[in-house]
Amino acid sequence: MVINMGKEKRAAKPRDTAKEAREIAKWERQAKRRKPNFYLLYLILIVTVMYVVDEIATAIGTQMRTEIAGGLFGAHGDRSLSVIGTVNFVATLFLLFGVLVKPLADRYGRKLFLILNTFGMGLGMFFIFLSPNIPVFILGTIIMGFFIPNDIQVLYIMESSPGQHRAKIYSVIKSLAALGIMLVPLFRRIFMTDVSLWRMVFLVPALLGMGAAIFGLLFVRETDTFIAQRLSYLRQSDAEREAAQQKNAAESSQGGFRPALKLIFAHKQLKWLTIITLLGFMASLITGNYQAIMTYGYAESYLREGLFANIDDALAAASIGPVTTSLFLFSICSALIQLIPGFIADWLGRKSASLVMTAVTLACFLAFFFGAGMGWSPYVIGSLSGIFVGSYWAIGDIRNIMVTESTPTNLRSSVTAVLGIVTIVGMLPVSVLGIVLIGIFGNASVGMVSLAIAAPALFASLILLLTKTRETKGSDLAKVEG
Repeated sequence: MVINMGKEKRAAKPRDTAKEAREIAKWERQAKRRKPNFYLLYLILIVTVMYVVDEIATAIGTQMRTEIAGGLFGAHGDRSLSVIGTVNFVATLFLLFGVLVKPLADRYGRKLFLILNTFGMGLGMFFIFLSPNIPVFILGTIIMGFFIPNDIQVLYIMESSPGQHRAKIYSVIKSLAALGIMLVPLFRRIFMTDVSLWRMVFLVPALLGMGAAIFGLLFVRETDTFIAQRLSYLRQSDAEREAAQQKNAAESSQGGFRPALKLIFAHKQLKWLTIITLLGFMASLITGNYQAIMTYGYAESYLREGLFANIDDALAAASIGPVTTSLFLFSICSALIQLIPGFIADWLGRKSASLVMTAVTLACFLAFFFGAGMGWSPYVIGSLSGIFVGSYWAIGDIRNIMVTESTPTNLRSSVTAVLGIVTIVGMLPVSVLGIVLIGIFGNASVGMVSLAIAAPALFASLILLLTKTRETKGSDLAKVEG
């Protein structure tokens, strides 16, 4: 596809041939280095640990929401969830700055940003562990949130795995990483003998993130796909680059938001996947509120049964008891469900896997919502929450594979960065709406508010996925063109 980039002709920036020669020499040296035996195996191991850090950083704020709300924002009483939602909303605005960094991986390589992202998430959790007050907590949340949306580890897996096994390898790594979320309830059980000790839960994941980054810096290599593509671009003559500019082809660009946006708007597949991504993340309330939904569900059940005289005591009992138990089952079921779609995607196709996971998400969230309000067994509630949250994120993972397999290498990171902005655009308005509604109706309304917003968005994304996208199974990433 040839994309009209506009009729204006910009003055070409003079080439720094000496600098390009040094860069060519650097990438050629890396390309010639012999890979150690079983490199793919230990690369998978290292990236899996980094992915565990990413999954924990993504989930830990949610799984500790009621404890943080009570510990730092307890003065706001029945509106504490709305207040912490406001704080998280402000921190989310800084995600945009993190997303802006991602296109640089198309020019400077994947490894640098893989290391920075992992270290940054660990550092953010460390600040939250130290937080003596709300400002330090917000600082840690911002630092952690800056790096969470980039998901460079996903790009690393995509570009380092054999094409015929790409989805399976990704699903196995993603499943193991999701299982790592079990560390959160484990540390709740070990450290949080009292609700006031919630900060301790952040310590070990913080150290794991910073340690994994250092280990990756020493032992992980740049991806072969990036090295080959970057060398190809640097070796182009002035005439070849001029010819590419004359054609106004997005394929000539070495990253950036403008070329990525033009590609998305001109590419039917990417355009609809972007719209589906927007709708999908409008349903993100269900992944941010499941711990609060189950906590208030159990607390209200205790009150109905007359076990406690006030909501604060009921919440504390629910937090230390059935909620922590549920979160163990959450981690197991979330990991297991995320193992399935990769095999479906390599067998029946990416599109079929996305459709199945969307249907599972809707069904299990409905069962979880009603079951939590009725005080079902924590094993059942934990399993249902793990299945619908795992399925929800699996939808995004398979969709990311479809985007990856529809985008040329030189714009792949930039296009996924644009989708990161779309993610934030989808999350912000529903976050504001959720904050306002929970502030009006109180903390206990968190389940009904989440259901009312998420279910229509998920259903609409399912219909568009079914009718507007094509299958990408079998794509050769090295040969994908705009």
